[in-house]
Amino acid sequence: MQVTIVHVHVKPAHVEDFKVATKLNHLASVQEAGNRRFDVLQLNDDPNMFVLYEAYTSLEDAAAHKQTQHYLTWRETVADWMAEPRQGISYEGLLPE
Repeated sequence: MQVTIVHVHVKPAHVEDFKVATKLNHLASVQEAGNRRFDVLQLNDDPNMFVLYEAYTSLEDAAAHKQTQHYLTWRETVADWMAEPRQGISYEGLLPE
């Protein structure tokens, strides 16, 4: 399993906009054949901080996600709302198998 944890720092004025756009991306992403999880988390102590937890069956499925129209639309839509560039860190998922 291929897991990417994306850390996103959103400008305060765009938190609600970000949540709406990210929900649309989430709803489409969980329909992808190789998707296993697509969680969106907001930090309790700082509502401007988010984590996207994306799990795909394979590296190829994770790469295919980056080519979908919903991802490309999300990426373009939220780009100017970020206080700093998002950081995606890739992991190999070991468990569950």
